[in-house]
Amino acid sequence: MNIDALQNMLDKGQDSLMLRFGLGQALLNDGQPDLAVEHFRKALEFDPLHSASWKTLARALVAADQITDAIATYEKGIAVAEQKGDIQAAKEMKVFLKRLLK
Repeated sequence: MNIDALQNMLDKGQDSLMLRFGLGQALLNDGQPDLAVEHFRKALEFDPLHSASWKTLARALVAADQITDAIATYEKGIAVAEQKGDIQAAKEMKVFLKRLLK
């Protein structure tokens, strides 16, 4: 779905984890990381254990040149993913974190 369609759904009151996550991804892919960050944070309000939201929030923070926040977000996301047993997400975030710390 495109940004306008997702935003229209949100404007009509259809707020949810997946809507916020999808809108965040669309905005990030469209080169609007600052707006994407807001939606990923809202997604995490719906489910603070959603590993994919942690991972993409951190990516958006990197794209927005908010490196310190991105590092903290990856660290939190790794802890959440490991707690849930989401091993693949934890591995991916560890790789991205390692690259940021170089």
